[in-house]
Amino acid sequence: MLLKNRIAIVTGSSSGIGRGIAIEFAREGAHVVVTDIQENPNQGKYHEQDTITPTVNEIEKLGAQGLFVKTDISDDTQVDHLIQKTVEHFGGLDILVNNAGIHIPGNSQELSIDDWDKVINVDLRAIFVAAKIAIPHLKKSTFGRIIQIASVNAYGGGAGPAYASAKAAVVNMTRDLALESAQDNLTVNAICPGYIETAIQDYLTPEQIEETRQKTPLPRFGLPRDIGRSAVFLASDDAEWITGTSLVVDGGYLASV
Repeated sequence: MLLKNRIAIVTGSSSGIGRGIAIEFAREGAHVVVTDIQENPNQGKYHEQDTITPTVNEIEKLGAQGLFVKTDISDDTQVDHLIQKTVEHFGGLDILVNNAGIHIPGNSQELSIDDWDKVINVDLRAIFVAAKIAIPHLKKSTFGRIIQIASVNAYGGGAGPAYASAKAAVVNMTRDLALESAQDNLTVNAICPGYIETAIQDYLTPEQIEETRQKTPLPRFGLPRDIGRSAVFLASDDAEWITGTSLVVDGGYLASV
């Protein structure tokens, strides 16, 4: 097992990409703290219609230990509680996956300033806060890892000014944190997913989904497991000399645009 007995926090892991990462970590022997604003998974109209069981249940089926900690990552106090609870329960922290995020559709004229602030607070500020609080604990680990979930929209527009800006900033924050943390043997990397079949895609129309399908060279959309396996690699010893990079996992989408 690539992650045997390592302790991981995966934010936003009741559903979607975060759930996929948490399950793949558990499959590789990690003990996983699942954190989200609710324990039950979201069900989408296009994808994840049959996702019912809490993520912790799936982790435990794989023989790993799971713990759910309800957390609104836009609340600094709750993020601090999450990390302290993890350390108290498991005795340490080896891996932080900053996955939780939101998307509010709208261009610069449609998106309210309040909605801009909400997206930036969750998709950028909260990632900084979680990393800031977690780093002192991760430095104590022999296997310290931070993995940030960004997006292909870090490299172009099209998802609204707040979301694209936040994801681009996450990519550069990853580089900066990697430089800061390298002397402590703590690696920091990002994953930039393309279209992944999750409930978050509900805001799209069938026509928009088909347009994206046509722009994706590989003959299927991504699954949460695809991002999960990429995160397993970056969290494993196989990636111990990789830091400050962003791994695009998009079925070739960026290569075609």
